[in-house]
Amino acid sequence: MTKLLIPLALVCSGASAFVSRDNVVSRSSTGLGETKADLEDMAAKLNRLVKYWDPLDLVDASFWGFSREQTIGWLRQSEVKHGRVAMAAFVGYCVQSNFVFPWSLTSGGMPHPSTDLSPPEQWDALPFASKVQIILFIGFLEFYSELYGLGEPHYTKGGKVGKYPEFKGTIPHPVPFNLYDPFGLSKNKSEESKARGLLSEINNGRLAMLGIFGFLCEQTIPGSVPLLTGIVKPYAGEVMAPFSADFTL
Repeated sequence: MTKLLIPLALVCSGASAFVSRDNVVSRSSTGLGETKADLEDMAAKLNRLVKYWDPLDLVDASFWGFSREQTIGWLRQSEVKHGRVAMAAFVGYCVQSNFVFPWSLTSGGMPHPSTDLSPPEQWDALPFASKVQIILFIGFLEFYSELYGLGEPHYTKGGKVGKYPEFKGTIPHPVPFNLYDPFGLSKNKSEESKARGLLSEINNGRLAMLGIFGFLCEQTIPGSVPLLTGIVKPYAGEVMAPFSADFTL
């Protein structure tokens, strides 16, 4: 799964990481579009040293005919989403490198790949049906994340960036958890506490993007990341295979 998560993290992280998050509470909760001034204010809270940094002037761009505010909403959502993907990839890489689940991978009794293999090699060793299930599940989550038919505006139209629609009331069978607050831990938190948590998520997501890049570089070019030398197993395969013309599962 890591081999799939790494390219996903690479797609938008390079562009969206240059755009800082805005004031989550005051703007998003009122349904107004974010502005460059909001980003500059939030950037100072995210990193007091670097502050606002947008060398590609992405904030002044107009993607697909979007207004500036809509473009900012799209870029911010991209950063949050790919920060989450990178965090999942980083944790998944660490888990797959050190642990093997004790139960069978398939109904036929096939065990999970050994930790003797690197995480990308473990992905390569998965049965075709397993890969299809993983990709379809991720595809469903992506599709569902764009559904804003429950009275909440889309993130390009003033909606809350990073908010994932709840499953309850839309899925025809019981779903025990919702994404990104499965245990309802932030439900009763103050708006100030939620805002601080979102800032932490952005910074952690950015760090995870750098972390998974480090794994990617070290496994592809052994010795390129001295701190990971001897820890990350080399990988001779094509990590960017999902983006190649002849890609197959």
